[in-house]
Amino acid sequence: MPKLIVINVDGDRRELDVAVGKSVMQVVRDSGYDLEGACEGALACATCHVHVDAAWYPKLESVSIDETDMLDFADEPSGTSRLSCQIVMSDDLDGLVITVPRAP
Repeated sequence: MPKLIVINVDGDRRELDVAVGKSVMQVVRDSGYDLEGACEGALACATCHVHVDAAWYPKLESVSIDETDMLDFADEPSGTSRLSCQIVMSDDLDGLVITVPRAP
């Protein structure tokens, strides 16, 4: 079972066991973090925006044009911003590190 490392804006770090095939958005929300995900993963908002650790960013699947368009609406985007609904956990992502930004 792969692990996801989640850091909140206060620097608190948690390591979560993740089922393969679940989106990062689902895992983070199920773990009690304040991550809205208003569109429930339909790629119609940016409320599940996270910052991916720079070492992990190139290991993710490429950002789609639709995701890029939605990231334009994210609060405090960075060069490693992604929509967590578009990151699906796999064994290859074991140890993925993300930071959940402050809710607007």
